[in-house]
Amino acid sequence: MNSGFSRVIQLMGQEAFTRLQKSRVTVCGLGAVGSFAIEALARSGVGSLRLVDFDSVEPSNLNRQLLALQSTVGCAKTAAAEARIRDIAPECRVEILDLFIDEASLPTVLDNEPDVVLDAIDGLNSKVLLIREALQRNLAIISSMGAATRYDAGAIRVGDISETHHCPLARQVRRRLHRFGIEQGLTCVFSPEPPTKARYPEAVDRGKQTRGRIRQPMGSLAHVTGSFGLRMAGAALDKLLGRI
Repeated sequence: MNSGFSRVIQLMGQEAFTRLQKSRVTVCGLGAVGSFAIEALARSGVGSLRLVDFDSVEPSNLNRQLLALQSTVGCAKTAAAEARIRDIAPECRVEILDLFIDEASLPTVLDNEPDVVLDAIDGLNSKVLLIREALQRNLAIISSMGAATRYDAGAIRVGDISETHHCPLARQVRRRLHRFGIEQGLTCVFSPEPPTKARYPEAVDRGKQTRGRIRQPMGSLAHVTGSFGLRMAGAALDKLLGRI
């Protein structure tokens, strides 16, 4: 028995653990939500992780992103994620794609036919493109809706996109997907807690962001964004093990 995963095997059994070891998960977006998701997957024994992001760690990430440390500021998030996972689970097969998700890059992002795709992308256009492409390919995908501007981690839910409410990002995603005839069939992690209005707007720090629309920063807390990521990881494990 692998001592690093003995408690995982004790809980789910060797057969289920072997299934996780043979699984491939692609995670798009390694920020406040995605960073916690990949850590939970690595610590649960998922055997292959493809990590996709184009940004670098910035000082403003320190309050909520697992990969953000004083020692990693300025590093590519993909590189920081790879190093962290290899330190946790050296046998995990880690592949990093340091790229921006758009129509041109999507074939590369999904060309390994992952068992599950996790969408932790902030940008609306990239998010909807990824969701549409994954669903068209009949890939299992779990998408995070808005995690910022909330206080209550206990309000987080997992459900179909058609069940989301009180989430401005989910509303925009639904509208975009409706244009492509997609109204349900997308598993989401979302919070019905009404978002809190920003109190102290700050200047936009684009970091390495040279693609996509400039987004106004939104207040966030690690216990909420991290809980989103952990719920995503849990839903991914359930899909991999046929529990949902």
